[in-house]
Amino acid sequence: MTNQTDTILNDALKLPLTVRAYVAERLIESLDEEKDLPLSPAWQEEIERRRLEVENGTVSLIPAEEAFAHAHRTIE
Repeated sequence: MTNQTDTILNDALKLPLTVRAYVAERLIESLDEEKDLPLSPAWQEEIERRRLEVENGTVSLIPAEEAFAHAHRTIE
């Protein structure tokens, strides 16, 4: 490994557990080269249900930053 790689790894290992998990998840996702994997019928139904809820106004949307902040507060 290079010095830069070692530095990044050492710095990442000093992060809080939840942040390390997030970084690890994002890194693993970046390895997925197949971007157009087919969705299961269950996921297709869920997506359609949620789309209709948004379209019909039966749910309230919140900004992603607010959702992520809430999620982080919940798991910390």
